[in-house]
Amino acid sequence: VQLVESGGGLVQPGGSLRLSCAASGFTFSSYAMSWYRQAPGKERELVATITSVGGSTDYTDSVKGRFTISRDNTKSTLYLQMNSLEPADTAVYYCKAAMRFLTYWGQGTQVTVSP
Repeated sequence: VQLVESGGGLVQPGGSLRLSCAASGFTFSSYAMSWYRQAPGKERELVATITSVGGSTDYTDSVKGRFTISRDNTKSTLYLQMNSLEPADTAVYYCKAAMRFLTYWGQGTQVTVSP
């Protein structure tokens, strides 16, 4: 099982990034997928979730209207489009796959929002 995030980097406030999470080793389409983030000195927090078939999404309040979670089950890939980025969005972003009692995590990708 492998989850590999990519697309992080340094961006100015107001900019955009698109994160990807490539999955392998399990039936991606059967799992609900989520993006989490962890800023230095803070607990890991849930950012967005999407159901296994992509019919339903949910977001933490601080990113609603700015971030969009999506998935392509044909490519076993999860995405997070992040617009209007703010310094408070600076964190390591992780993807998570979950189904019943099974949970898999990626290694994370750094997002830094700074002038």
